[in-house]
Amino acid sequence: MPDASGSAIAMSRPGLFSRFADDQTERRYSERARTLRLPFVRLYGVIFMVVALAYSIVNPIFLASVDNAQLAIMLGLALLTCGAYIGTTFWDGYVRHAVIDFIALLALSILVGRINVLLMEHLASLNQGLHVIGVINKLIIVAFAAVTLAGMPRSFLIWLACDFLIWFAQITSGQPQLSAVVYAALSFSSGALIMAAINLAVGRTSRAAFQLADSLDAERARNEELVLNMLPPAAVDRIRSGLLVADSYADASVIFIDMVGFSTLAKRVSPGHLVEMLNGFFNHADACARQFGVEKVKTVGDAYLAIAGGNVASGNSADAAIAFARAVIAGVPEMGRSAGVEVGLRAGIHSGPVVGGVIGETRMAYDYWGDTVNIAARLDGTAPANGIAISEITWLRARDRTGFDKPVTINLKGVGDVDVYIAQPPLAGKLDDAA
Repeated sequence: MPDASGSAIAMSRPGLFSRFADDQTERRYSERARTLRLPFVRLYGVIFMVVALAYSIVNPIFLASVDNAQLAIMLGLALLTCGAYIGTTFWDGYVRHAVIDFIALLALSILVGRINVLLMEHLASLNQGLHVIGVINKLIIVAFAAVTLAGMPRSFLIWLACDFLIWFAQITSGQPQLSAVVYAALSFSSGALIMAAINLAVGRTSRAAFQLADSLDAERARNEELVLNMLPPAAVDRIRSGLLVADSYADASVIFIDMVGFSTLAKRVSPGHLVEMLNGFFNHADACARQFGVEKVKTVGDAYLAIAGGNVASGNSADAAIAFARAVIAGVPEMGRSAGVEVGLRAGIHSGPVVGGVIGETRMAYDYWGDTVNIAARLDGTAPANGIAISEITWLRARDRTGFDKPVTINLKGVGDVDVYIAQPPLAGKLDDAA
């Protein structure tokens, strides 16, 4: 997510050593995987410290003072290193820096290797050939690294190679018998190979799981965007809570904008051309709505219905509605050039109370009702080409009344006589006003 950002992820199955093609996706995967492994890392660190303390308690019972002092120093360093490592995991930037794991685990492995050498020397002095203890102790660290560095197989193999070389140098420093070295190397190598397989398996499955989860997150984000494109956020929250969505707004301004001569135009151009023109008109109106804080309600045929003072706060609703209508109509020349034919728009605005809400359970949309909506639709039909017709209520509510002519009384169907103020911009064309 995309992230809910919506970033694309290739849906092919990840290979053993593959990375996501997009660096940002690879980084998000690494940080998420390391975050999920944090409890394991801390738990292992605590277990390691408990075991180290147990060795510190047991060693004085069986070892001479000199040997015990050397082991005490190594165990103390191991405890400090592990404690610092655990502390680092609580740093906010820990998940962004995988090198912390690499260095800390290698340091712990070196210290454990040195502790093992001292223990094996003690056992050798007792004629006890228990080199397997050292191998097991080393493989415990390797197992931790295999899981901690899962998803980063190259880093793990480099770490494993460094660990093996340091460990091999430690066990051969005392000129042991060749057979002992061979068997110890075979024991360590066989265990290390198993741990490498575990590292690859965990890494591959975690990448696949991340890929699936990220795809689901991206799809969920797209669905959320679609829902919020149709419904206000507050309405979505109420619907999810099972509540009825019904609101009243006492001071809203409703805007109807449609294309002049649409019926005639539909007969002149192809269906594809007509859809392209409408799409250009609606996209331009959407951009203007965002600019002036006006809420798009819906489109009906060639008409665009919007409202100021509804779910979207817009200050003076009349001023916002008029500014929005002027901005939409100002785009007529560009729409005409893009369409290749003469285009005209007209707008009607009326202010007053409205009721808004969501009705039904399928294809839901937030709609508005009331006389204010009906009157705005009627006023739209009285506006000239590329002009705006507003009611007296809107004119009185507005602070910017420039560009409007003196009122004319017009009889609106189903409404009666209404004083209408008309603004005819300079770009008005000679289009036929027939709908």
